[in-house]
Amino acid sequence: MAAPFPICKDRKPLKKLLRDLLKALLFLLVGGIILWLVYRQQDQAWQAQCALDGIPKEDCSLLKKIASDFASADFRYLFLMLLAFAVSNLSRAARWLMLLRPLGYSPRPVNAFLTIMLGYFANLGLPRIGEIVRAGTFSRYENIPVEKTLGTVVVDRIVDVLSLAVVIALAFLFEFDTISRFLTPYLGGSESEGSTPLLRYLFIALLIGGGLFWLFRKPLLRSRPGQKIMGMMKGFGEGLQSIRRVRSPFWFILHSLNIWLMYYLMTWLGFLAFEPTSQLGFSPALIVFVAGSLGMVIPSPGGLGSYHLLITAALTGLYAINGPDAFSFANIIFFTIQIGANILLGLLALALLPVINGGKV
Repeated sequence: MAAPFPICKDRKPLKKLLRDLLKALLFLLVGGIILWLVYRQQDQAWQAQCALDGIPKEDCSLLKKIASDFASADFRYLFLMLLAFAVSNLSRAARWLMLLRPLGYSPRPVNAFLTIMLGYFANLGLPRIGEIVRAGTFSRYENIPVEKTLGTVVVDRIVDVLSLAVVIALAFLFEFDTISRFLTPYLGGSESEGSTPLLRYLFIALLIGGGLFWLFRKPLLRSRPGQKIMGMMKGFGEGLQSIRRVRSPFWFILHSLNIWLMYYLMTWLGFLAFEPTSQLGFSPALIVFVAGSLGMVIPSPGGLGSYHLLITAALTGLYAINGPDAFSFANIIFFTIQIGANILLGLLALALLPVINGGKV
């Protein structure tokens, strides 16, 4: 007697789907917990402020404050933020095409831009899946082997890692005094000390760790983790070497600079859009931009929670912005770019890509 339903012999796709769904739920849970903890802390601060101002508890809602702050923001600057976001991704698309053309392909810029937007949209569901979606979709529409497209996406991300390192170095250079004053109490010293005890301990630990690594480097490098790390380092180096094949290194560097300049401008424009942060200048915007970028590196959907945590910590700890206002600022940026722009442009990409490519899905 035949089975009433077809039996799927290969369960690997189903297992992979379930694993991806579990990952998405886990990352969403982690991001949601971080966001809830930050919200609870700032809600307590807002309730205390309401008590000082004589505002009844039933009229004191942090959610209402965030909604009110968003509504009172200067939407001209928020529009300019969206424009900067679009310009940064036009440069990203142009830079990506410069990596593809030496491989013998001439893909269309519109497909590059739209698949980048689609990748950002996918990252809202499962962190880091966007690069795979971007490469796979672009390969399908441009008839390029997916392994080649994925390789150029990896190079694109390697350049981003180096760019972020440069931005962090610039932030420390321009705001070193502010950062050192903030970190000194946490490092166990005072501002008058030349170096704190914890810094000395860290230096000693690095010396000991470096010495032990050198003594046992051969067995460590032969181990499975060592081989994996060395493979990653080799891939990193090969990715950097592939940049030399681009036809115009000047434009490649210029587009890379423009991407991060636009990212930075989004934070600065956000400052101007929100009255409590409007007096902060270019250097504070750089520090807060770095904090937000590090929040986006943490694998939560679109930086949910981690972005709010680090932005709020930077504004309150370094620039004396009160917690509820700092939390409102983080939400204004997050919902304008991460939710508003990424969802809008992601859905637009889903709709336009088949139309532009002759109905191919």
